[in-house]
Amino acid sequence: MNTNKKILIVDDETINLDFFDVMLSKLGFAVEKAVDGKEALEKVKRFLPDLILLDNIMPNMTGWEVTKILKNDPKYKEIPIIMFSALDDVKDKVEGFELGVDDYITKPFNFSEVLARIRAVLRNRELYAQIVARESRLSLAEELSADIKSNLLGFVKSIDELDSAINSLSQKKEDEAQEKLFQAVSDKSKNVRKHVAELDARIEKTIAEWDKLKKREIVLSMLETQIRSNVVEG
Repeated sequence: MNTNKKILIVDDETINLDFFDVMLSKLGFAVEKAVDGKEALEKVKRFLPDLILLDNIMPNMTGWEVTKILKNDPKYKEIPIIMFSALDDVKDKVEGFELGVDDYITKPFNFSEVLARIRAVLRNRELYAQIVARESRLSLAEELSADIKSNLLGFVKSIDELDSAINSLSQKKEDEAQEKLFQAVSDKSKNVRKHVAELDARIEKTIAEWDKLKKREIVLSMLETQIRSNVVEG
């Protein structure tokens, strides 16, 4: 995983800010610091972090309040948040996850554990982004297939009209040259029908395979729920 990620650290205790700044910077992360919730919101706008380490218990604005503001803003709601708190109550953890926190670490913390969780959250977010892109591509492919199938129906209708015109003209043929021309056009029409039928069959097969994949795939909401559930249990 690329360690050149941007991390915003929010804590009213200077010792914690300086500690994480030094340790994470040595590992290749780009680090910004904020001493309270107001400064954190300003830094988010300017710095656009890939991840936020957010202390919960702070004066004036708590970590919960910062989280609510960010998660309600479409521009920043996808930024993952790891919450630090001196509270080790399951109810507090569940509340944090319901707000959209990606992980919850109880103080006092061990840096090795924090680093492991940072990397895990970033990996999860990368996986999430890949699934979003995959679903977007599948959706576009499905729309394209439906559009092609719709156009094929119109194309077949045009071929029917062409065949009807050929049959009508062939009944009025005046010489052998015309008969050969009508026969050649008719043969081409049959060949086109064959290719259209083959293409239609391939589209139907593709749509059927997509339906099978959809039944087996993990949707985004389910994936996020499973990730959060595993973190709470851990």
